[in-house]
Amino acid sequence: MKKLSLLFLAIAISFSFGFVCQSIISNSSSKETKNKKVTGIGGIFFKCKDPNKMRAWYQTHLGLMTNEYGAVFEWRQGTDTTKKGFTQWSPFAEKTKYFEPSTKDFMINYRVENLASLVQQLTNEGVTIADSIESYDYGKFVHIIDIEGNKIELWEPNDEAYEKMGIQLGLTTTK
Repeated sequence: MKKLSLLFLAIAISFSFGFVCQSIISNSSSKETKNKKVTGIGGIFFKCKDPNKMRAWYQTHLGLMTNEYGAVFEWRQGTDTTKKGFTQWSPFAEKTKYFEPSTKDFMINYRVENLASLVQQLTNEGVTIADSIESYDYGKFVHIIDIEGNKIELWEPNDEAYEKMGIQLGLTTTK
């Protein structure tokens, strides 16, 4: 009976130890996944022959509230609908150097969480980081290159500051 009790105790301890280890591994894995999470599209940028005409066409025919930078779409965040989020739409001159080293006619901006941690993870994974993190009141930015040579902009937004900047510049959002 004593041996049976010790056997059950050993099994219970082993099970508990395994559960604790699995919880630690799962939490580490969850944190890593959370740091890598893209939370949405921050912007769509594309090259065109005449950005001014393009902005005017989209305003006239599709109702975008355009400005000298393109248009800003305003929306509510799914995790907290009291908070606003923004997505930038911008036509660039076809000769822009902003998309380099990519030769593509577009660039997508992804909204992310914890940009510094994400950049470290991407670096460890061998992803090409095109520049260093730049910080502004309205967020932090960095560019990466995907496996087909597309330049991608990652943005850790500060939506409150972004909205204030738009108001100060007298810009209207598309809702």
